[in-house]
Amino acid sequence: MTRALIIVDEQNDYFKTKNGKFELVGSEEAMERTKLVLQDFRNKKQLVCHVQHVFPKGGPFFEDGSVGCEIHEGVKPIEGEEIFVKTAINSFIGTGLEAHLKKHNITELVITGMMSHMCIDSATRGAKDLGWSDITVLEDCCATRDLTFNGNTTPAKLVHTAYMAALQFAFAKVITSTEYLSK
Repeated sequence: MTRALIIVDEQNDYFKTKNGKFELVGSEEAMERTKLVLQDFRNKKQLVCHVQHVFPKGGPFFEDGSVGCEIHEGVKPIEGEEIFVKTAINSFIGTGLEAHLKKHNITELVITGMMSHMCIDSATRGAKDLGWSDITVLEDCCATRDLTFNGNTTPAKLVHTAYMAALQFAFAKVITSTEYLSK
């Protein structure tokens, strides 16, 4: 086994159906596609790692101990799948994820999750900086939100497109879950 799936921050606060505090555009659809990829990894007995972002009590969302902080039931870990709790944007900082992947001799990473412009971007770049060269981001298994800067709002679709294009340029292969599962 040299391949691992990393599911980043698929937590209830990102989902309208879970009354999330920080709803993302397209989170439900992305999670449904992630479920298919997750099942494929489980069927092939490949390594699956879940990353969970936790803010302390009083945080803006993902508040420690809250329902919103829980991993969405659609992609909940099963026995043998590790959860790496993070307090930083980068999934590798202070989590033990890097050591876990190296312990299992993982050479290929497949990354899914939320938010495209923050934690997916950071995890992908972090993995590349740590020496992984075979990284795939499944862009339709990721979601983000509209962003506003200097009074200008950029729709989530364009935010997502810009970040996927940047990752594809130098950090990862960026494809759809359908393309990935058809290999």
